[in-house]
Amino acid sequence: MSSSDGNLHVALLPSSGMGHLLPYLRLAASLIHHQLSLTLITTHPIVSSAESQLISTFLSAFPQITQKKFTPIPLDSVAANITDPFQLQWETIRQSAHLLSPLISSSSPPLSFIITDVTLMSSVISVTAKLCLPNYILFTSSARMLSLFSCFPSIPSSIPKESLPPILLDSNSSFTKNFSDNSGSLKHFNGVLINSFEELEKEPLKMLASGNLTKGLPPVFPLGHFLPLELERISLLAPLKWLENQEESSVVYVSFGSRTAISKEQIRELGNGLVLSGCKFLWVVKSKVVDKEEEEGLDEILGHQLMKKIENNGLVVKEWVDQWQILSQKAVGGFISHCGWNSVVEAAWHGIPVLGWPQQGDQMINAEVIEAGGWGLCMKSWVKWQSKAQTLVRVVRICRDLNCGRGRVFGRIAFIAVADITDAIAVITGIAVVNFTLFIVYCGYSGFRQ
Repeated sequence: MSSSDGNLHVALLPSSGMGHLLPYLRLAASLIHHQLSLTLITTHPIVSSAESQLISTFLSAFPQITQKKFTPIPLDSVAANITDPFQLQWETIRQSAHLLSPLISSSSPPLSFIITDVTLMSSVISVTAKLCLPNYILFTSSARMLSLFSCFPSIPSSIPKESLPPILLDSNSSFTKNFSDNSGSLKHFNGVLINSFEELEKEPLKMLASGNLTKGLPPVFPLGHFLPLELERISLLAPLKWLENQEESSVVYVSFGSRTAISKEQIRELGNGLVLSGCKFLWVVKSKVVDKEEEEGLDEILGHQLMKKIENNGLVVKEWVDQWQILSQKAVGGFISHCGWNSVVEAAWHGIPVLGWPQQGDQMINAEVIEAGGWGLCMKSWVKWQSKAQTLVRVVRICRDLNCGRGRVFGRIAFIAVADITDAIAVITGIAVVNFTLFIVYCGYSGFRQ
């Protein structure tokens, strides 16, 4: 199936969460650049304001993209036993996946293939199989994580069992069941797209390409790095202006991603640790999982006393920031990160050493990519927010690792390691273009075979 003008017509089906949406929209822009026709399927209601605004801005910037709105049957969070609003949205889409059939089949011109988010795989594949529509996955994590995903519940020898999130070791959890179901459906897909590149994950990509890891694994296309779009730039200028006035490599950037929210007490413990470290810092605070629920200001969250302490040491923001721009600033010398995959790739691209503090999901496995590359360190165990004293000591040590003593040695090693990546950006970009072309040729050939 293909569009009437001879171009391939592709549908994109992302799931909720900025960590899933951003790679999808960046991929969409690249596909448009390669002359493909696109349909973007958006699920409503959209969970967060940041997602809603980004989708609206994206569609305005690319009017040639067709939007199809999908409204699944609402799911009761209590009955589903799911408290995370993003996971609830994933489950809602999964249980209403059969409603996608008329939406997909009514596309005009007919679709050539669809790209499905990894969280929705097992539910959507049965729909597209009945329509004889080729289906590809956008895997929004690392190739290292894909190696685990592809053979789960088995665990590759290269991944320590301790690196798996605790919830994945609970065979009775709905998360584990969905993860296992999605993994089991992998062999029915036509291919896997991943935001990675050989210079970042040489061994995991080599393992996936060998065919020895999992029988029936479809071809994997490393298309990274997905470069950010101009439209992602936001008008929050305070962080950039503040960074311009700081010395080179003197600032620690602290962010735990768009989905990691901690309590007010934990935020204050972390803040006191940052102050005691003596480091300059730019800190993105998040007290609610969904931004629509963020009502308190920084004074209320941090308290007046801590705000006064921070005045001379750092800058704190609670709004969504342009992380790509922040990491590109010369003042940023290190990144304390949860190690979400988008953050890892962006830090690598800009040559910023990372100290990983994984919180959940794939983050420990992603952090190990950093350590394997020699350009960062990470916590060796899943961190629970503990006593005030333990949290303070941990934060102080992390910050000093970046700016003092052995941290200076680590910094030099890290910058040498990431230089291998940043010096090769032109080559990596060229390879990504070649891989995109190979993927499109492959899709066109597969489409003709259907």
